[in-house]
Amino acid sequence: MHRRRRTALSVSVVLLAAGPFLAACGGTAHPGAAAVVGGERIEVSALQAEVKDVRTAQQGSPQSAQLIKDSGQLGKVKLSNMIFDRVLARAAEQSGVSVSRKETQDARAAMVQQAGGEDQLREQALTNGGLAPDQIDTYVRRQVLEQKLAAKIGARTQQDLLPVLVKASKDLHVDVNPRYGSWNASQIQLADYQAPWIAKAKQPAAPQAGTDQQGAPQDQQGAPQDQQDDPGDSAATG
Repeated sequence: MHRRRRTALSVSVVLLAAGPFLAACGGTAHPGAAAVVGGERIEVSALQAEVKDVRTAQQGSPQSAQLIKDSGQLGKVKLSNMIFDRVLARAAEQSGVSVSRKETQDARAAMVQQAGGEDQLREQALTNGGLAPDQIDTYVRRQVLEQKLAAKIGARTQQDLLPVLVKASKDLHVDVNPRYGSWNASQIQLADYQAPWIAKAKQPAAPQAGTDQQGAPQDQQGAPQDQQDDPGDSAATG
């Protein structure tokens, strides 16, 4: 099989669920919020919507049962990504880095070509990355921003990138609803969720973003787990 370059600076994380989730599940300090980052709320309803989009896409796949089974931590992964995006944005801002719409479009076009077409990209994004179709652009932009930030500060490995992310994370004073755990500002992840990028922190940075070895978007989800009490999943919350 032809092997394509694996993206290296993928400090992100991602994945799933659907259905009603009570606003009362919010923390006592911020009712209805899954997290508060830099004073801005990530609403439980916004997290639900992210998860629901993936669940809907999964249910339309021939591999539906397996995809759902293999994404037991989707709610936590999605929340971790939503927090990470805000941390990355702050780190990029502090370093004077930004990403244009054209850069995102160009990167996505390259991914489409690499995947063999738009339909193939969407299928690979869902199967390998837990991404609904309308979430791909956000993922692509994240990858481009990570790489530009790494280039700006001279980071050659993911470990080199960590200090600026840690600083941004601490500056933002991330407050997570206890139902989802807590935020580890030193490792840029939910405290009870092991982000795969931590184990790969000494990998060299690659110039090409957003693809795994087969060219599929890979949002660095953790090992599949059937976690029945994932607070992001309506099946768990009732």
